[in-house]
Amino acid sequence: MPLARGGAGLSMQAALQGPIPIPAPLHPALQEQVAQRRQQRDDEVVDVRALLLEHASPTAGTPQQRLAVAEWVALACLGDQHLWQDLGFESRAELSALMAHWFPALVARNHADMKWKKFLYKQLCEREELFICKAPSCAVCSDRPVCFGPET
Repeated sequence: MPLARGGAGLSMQAALQGPIPIPAPLHPALQEQVAQRRQQRDDEVVDVRALLLEHASPTAGTPQQRLAVAEWVALACLGDQHLWQDLGFESRAELSALMAHWFPALVARNHADMKWKKFLYKQLCEREELFICKAPSCAVCSDRPVCFGPET
């Protein structure tokens, strides 16, 4: 079950075109989980949302829509699955299309196609000059399959 989802299961078309629907009510067990995670990790939501907004396309929707999409993606980053799964998408390709529409500057920076959640957090770490990777470059890292491997 996705951690964050749009109204009536936000469709890819709606996510790309807006207006962004109000998130559908989550299952009561998930509502509590989201609230608890948000309380414990709200700083992450704020940081990811800010990162997304800094790289948002000024031509993608209204400022309110950009904020809503950034909030939705940031909240989904608290989930335990791949980001596309936590958003309720059918595939990573749908998430990549959403990112390309709303946040094309981040897509350009993710030229090696790192998994999106890992990429977003890596960007936050680099911004704070925190280098948590095992190796000096992704090409020689033993965790490369974890960051760049297939998502199932």
